[in-house]
Amino acid sequence: MRRKSRRKSIILISATAVAAAVALAAATAVTYVGATAVAVNNNVHRSDVLKDMKTLPAAVPKLGQDTNILIMGLDTRVDEKGKPLPPEMYDALHAGDENIGGYNSNVLMLIHIPADGSKAAGISIPRDDYVQVDGIPGSGPFKAKIKEAYGYGFAAEKTSLINAGKPDDDTTYQAARDAGRKAEIATVTKFLGSVHIDHFLEVTMAAFYETAQAIAPITVCVNKATQDTFSGADFKAGMQQINAKQAMAFVRQRRDTSDPTYLFSDLDRERRQQAFIVSVSHQLKDAGTFTDIGKMQGVLDAVSKNIVVDSELNLIQLAQQATSLTGGNISFSTLPITGFGTSPDGASINTVDINQVQATVKELLTPVPPAPAPTTTATATAAATPPAAAAASAAPTSGGAAPAAPSAPASNVYADSTGALQGGAIPCVK
Repeated sequence: MRRKSRRKSIILISATAVAAAVALAAATAVTYVGATAVAVNNNVHRSDVLKDMKTLPAAVPKLGQDTNILIMGLDTRVDEKGKPLPPEMYDALHAGDENIGGYNSNVLMLIHIPADGSKAAGISIPRDDYVQVDGIPGSGPFKAKIKEAYGYGFAAEKTSLINAGKPDDDTTYQAARDAGRKAEIATVTKFLGSVHIDHFLEVTMAAFYETAQAIAPITVCVNKATQDTFSGADFKAGMQQINAKQAMAFVRQRRDTSDPTYLFSDLDRERRQQAFIVSVSHQLKDAGTFTDIGKMQGVLDAVSKNIVVDSELNLIQLAQQATSLTGGNISFSTLPITGFGTSPDGASINTVDINQVQATVKELLTPVPPAPAPTTTATATAAATPPAAAAASAAPTSGGAAPAAPSAPASNVYADSTGALQGGAIPCVK
């Protein structure tokens, strides 16, 4: 039976986008840190849920060699054993203590890495999309926010085990966490259109903070000065370097409390998370951090202590795939919604068109190759001449040849959450 939705917290948390940045960027560092990388690969916390799900009759088959990695960021304020965090970390998180939050997957992102080396895709799934929840044994179909599938699966399994006489200990807790992962993965898989998930990475707020500490200072860019008392955000306009506490605020901000006309939404926060991944990936490579053995050992140590991955994910093999991504060979998009609404139990939700969502996913995962360039001389000449240069050459001049038109750099400023955000340089976002 579906249990009632949890009381909505005053502070709505987006847990962490650093999972993708660390998984893809820091994994590249294994080529530089040798034995440390092997230790990380062996010591990281692992879960068998994907292996178990592949044996189910309803399992989605793998049809190609591309790799799909699901990033799940939880809003829980406890450690991997369900215990409270140190008081100083709660202060840094600016998000309340262990009594606030739960097991919502407030960050959901699919990273698609093509086997042929073509551009990868990062697909953000808005956390409040109202969808059918799957993967919870003993429960009939019901609808909820997509982020809540994890919490429903966790609660159902923990209740079932305790009712069966199992002790409320770490074994029961870890089994409940696995049930939450299964429910979230099953729900996301169906929502995206039966997309095969090869691997997953799960991080908590503590994981974000400690990993950001290892990476900081981190360079980010915002279009306009902004403040938010809920997340602790306080950023000036333009490029700036931030510490781990500010990084948490950067990926959590969804409002401006200093300017009521500067409107934010959860979709803008999705864009912030994408920008953070791009910024960290670019910064680690551009600054030569991958060759700083001491610093990368700190990053990898933070990764190994704080993330959960599936039992079949090999970080060393991932490094081989991730190398090109840190060079910018990836773009990020957010799945479309049709609007904002209210669920039957009064919760704020995103309304979605399932056919539109699945068509978007199909297009992003299997993009149509560009049409071949025209071969006629006239067309080829025109195509090779930038519009600005063509206009300059056609303009009359008072003497001699027309001046050469300057080359305009690719835009790296994003005013809203729509369109694709490109990797390769630090982006400026809302």
